[in-house]
Amino acid sequence: MINDALRDAEGRMRSAINSLQDDMNQIRTGRASPALVEKLPVEYYGTPTPLMQLANISAPEPQMILIQPYDKGIIAEIERAIQNSDLSLSPNTDGQVIRLILPPLNEERRRDLTKLVAKRVEEAKVAVRNIRRDVLEEIREYEKEKLISEDDFHRGKDDLQKVTDKYIGEVEDIARRKEKEIMEV
Repeated sequence: MINDALRDAEGRMRSAINSLQDDMNQIRTGRASPALVEKLPVEYYGTPTPLMQLANISAPEPQMILIQPYDKGIIAEIERAIQNSDLSLSPNTDGQVIRLILPPLNEERRRDLTKLVAKRVEEAKVAVRNIRRDVLEEIREYEKEKLISEDDFHRGKDDLQKVTDKYIGEVEDIARRKEKEIMEV
């Protein structure tokens, strides 16, 4: 029972880490990354569709993202989505492809981005701690119903804390790597 609860906690915490990693990939750093725009919603026949489903996205140069739409008629919609996003990028198009030139980040923008990273990291930590709280409550319930002994409860609680510490450490590692990327000139 406790092992099932711990496996459930690990799976949910891993999902929280994956979600944080996706968030971090969408935060702009000094170099171009297709992940920056992959999930950008574009109006396609009245439906918001992720850009990665509508175009081939690549980074041929360290400061450029190249977007090649599968349907040339949607270029204007893609441009509009990029301009309306919070990326602060201006799309250049030649009718066939869209080029996004990433200007170097200034110091103020770098600080803003590190604050955004810190906010997202804190949200991920809260998510992991909420999972710990839920699973601990579940284990406590097992003990109240006499399905497990008090010793098993304490052992499960300690194991749950170890799992939580492991995932909080992963969150902090992700944060350090992203902040280092952002501050790199």
